Amino acid sequence: MRALLGLLWLAHFLPLWILGPIGEALGSLLFIIMKPRRHITLTNLRLCFPDMTEAERVVLARRHFQAYSRSVLERSVLWWASENRLRRLIKIESDLPLSTLQAGPTILLCPHFVCLEIPGIALVLNSSLSICTIYTRQQDAVTDAALLKGRSRFRPVKLFTREQGVKPIIRAMREGFPFIMLPDMDFGMKDAEFVPFFGIPTATLTATARIAAATKASVVPMIATFLPGYRGWKVTFYPAWENYPGDDMTEATRRMNAFIEARILEAPAEYFWAHKRFKTRPPGQADVYSPPAPEQADTAAH
Repeated sequence: MRALLGLLWLAHFLPLWILGPIGEALGSLLFIIMKPRRHITLTNLRLCFPDMTEAERVVLARRHFQAYSRSVLERSVLWWASENRLRRLIKIESDLPLSTLQAGPTILLCPHFVCLEIPGIALVLNSSLSICTIYTRQQDAVTDAALLKGRSRFRPVKLFTREQGVKPIIRAMREGFPFIMLPDMDFGMKDAEFVPFFGIPTATLTATARIAAATKASVVPMIATFLPGYRGWKVTFYPAWENYPGDDMTEATRRMNAFIEARILEAPAEYFWAHKRFKTRPPGQADVYSPPAPEQADTAAH
């Protein structure tokens, strides 16, 4: 693992117009050899885009593997490049919501796009704010240390584990730390409800609505995607949601999913399709990720 991190460190010296195509080539290779993840990705795309042809879904799935692999290599730039270089590469295409962030507790809603680490860096580089978020400890200690250092090298970050629950997060928000929240993964039915996502009943965390209600926090979505021509990344901070969450936590969660769907349609290859988003099924519904027939798996790889 030290050797891999060493290679990743060396990669940050490369310009993005070299690093990006290398990442995409690696993604094309992984699309062929990582059959389980390819199957998960194509299953998600079949469910969410039933009107696409299978050939169109295969093209989109391959582009997703390319985008994800590219984002992993470009993480080297985020972790080790100079502040000046990052300022040149990260373009904020909206107003920074500083007045909202300074007015009281704020949830920065950051769905799982492949460039999800960019918005937090953009905020830190362009304000005096520190942030808090949930953190999953890595099994490898060297990787864990590198990740922690990379994410907090410009300013200390308060990191909480999912096991700690919501109380330390609420406390940090009340102390002035905006909370970066990743709301769209399947963690089972604890603190979740089945809410439509592309028309499919999907186990969705209600924590965004519940925390917003408990703290009277503003919810400010933020999305980062690739700039064309390997020129860096663009970040959009959206206006704080009005009248959110209201009295109905389920309806508020439905509203969140609808927003995420709209953003996915703007950059479909850059959403994290390789996650089992529909792993938890309503009672009586079958597992959607059952292994495909050999003929179907072979066809998808080409």
